[in-house]
This record gives sequence, C-alpha cells and structure tokens, in this order.
Amino acid sequence: MRWLRTMVVTGGAKGIGREICLQAGGEGYRVVVADLDEGGGRATAEDVRGRGGAAAWTYVDMADPASVRALVDGVVAAHGRLDVLVNNAAVTRGLGFFEVGVDDWNLFFDTNARGCFFAMQRAAEVMADRGGGAIVNIASIAGKGWSGTSNIAYASTKGAVLAMTRVAASQLGHLGVRVNAVCPGVTDTALLDQVVRERAEQGGAPVEEQRAALASLSSLRRLTAPRDIAGAVLYLASDAAQGVTGQSLNVDSGIIWD
Repeated sequence: MRWLRTMVVTGGAKGIGREICLQAGGEGYRVVVADLDEGGGRATAEDVRGRGGAAAWTYVDMADPASVRALVDGVVAAHGRLDVLVNNAAVTRGLGFFEVGVDDWNLFFDTNARGCFFAMQRAAEVMADRGGGAIVNIASIAGKGWSGTSNIAYASTKGAVLAMTRVAASQLGHLGVRVNAVCPGVTDTALLDQVVRERAEQGGAPVEEQRAALASLSSLRRLTAPRDIAGAVLYLASDAAQGVTGQSLNVDSGIIWD
C-alpha cells in the first residue's frame, strides 16, 4: 500500500491546516482533514487527492471532548491506525484587554486548549498501542509573551499548549510518542485578515498599513507563509526528528528569539 502512515490535521479546511494537509499528502501520508467546516474540509481533501494523495474530510468540534474522541476513534476504525496528530484548530479575534468577555475566554480555551489536550490524550492511547507516533501542536509566539497577540485570552491558550506539549512529551516518551510544538508568528492567513479588519473597523490603521507594519516586525521583513509552518510540522512528524520531543520551534520569520 502506498500510503503507509495516517495523519490527522484538525482545522485542516483552510489556512495553515490546509497547507499542512497539502504538503502531507505530497509526502505520502493518508490525510484526514478534520474540521467544523464541511465545505472547506471537503475542498482541501479534494485538492490533496487532485495532487495524487489520499485524503478525506471528517467532522470535529474541538470545543466538544466527545467529538474529539469520536474523531480519533473514527480514524482508527476507518484506517486501522493513527501515526501523526497535528493539533492545529484554533479560534481568536482581535480584542483589547478590557474587551475580553467570559464567552470569549471560554470559547478560546475550550477550543484551543481543552480540545488540544483531549485530542492528544486519545491519540496517545492509540499510538501507544501501536508502539509510538508523533503529535505536533500548533502553538504561537503569542504563547511566549509576544505583545502583538490578537488578545490576552488567545495568548493564554497558546501558553497552555506549550506547557501541555512539554508535560506530555515527558510523560509519553517511554511509550514511543513524541510531542512537539510549532509556534507561528504573523502568518498570512484568513485569520490574520479577520483580525486586521476588526482592528481597522475599531478605528485602527487601514488593513494594508497594518499588514505592512506587521511584516516589518520580522527580521526577514515578511509575513510568515503557511507553507513555512507546514514544512516545520512535517519535519517534526518525520523519522528525521526521532530524537526531538518536548520542543517548541518558532517559525515567525524572526520576530522573537525564544
């Protein structure tokens, strides 16, 4: 069989997740595009197949632990294995310190942090039964204290993802499960467009001016591209990274150095 390994990518319908799916399909993974967005998820899976890969969409609501468990169990039932989990799904919006409400806080943590944990937990159980696997969590430089975050609650969720990555790596290593994180910087996605539009509507600088200012923050004077993140994910998922676990790799075009 050509596709020897199965990779689940949460939030795979668009942006960084979509690019991870496309690159993974090209590397011979059987890709499961997991997302709330059926139209976008099916389109991503179709594009993977159009490039000669194997992919399918499946529903998941990362804010619902039962849905997360059903995702992993469904993948195992359909394909008999789960080799790589990429925890990419996340939500945010541009909010000032005093604008973050209880509903915002709960939504961000339920999706970005709690969902990430329960996906890791169930995936690790499956991987341990097969002798190992790799988990790659998409965190953010916001989780390391970058002041340009979309809001404090989002940054807090990503800090939680980093902490969970390190603890999970320490507790799962003896089972052959490696856990690492990728920390994107300002990445050119629809989510970034949403945030800068919201800031512009709230009386901030025009969208293009904001984008140019964000690009100027990096040493490379560019926004990070989704393909940059995908390349790092595929490295951490690969056999080339067999000795790497518990690490957080910044892919931010040189905004921070931690």
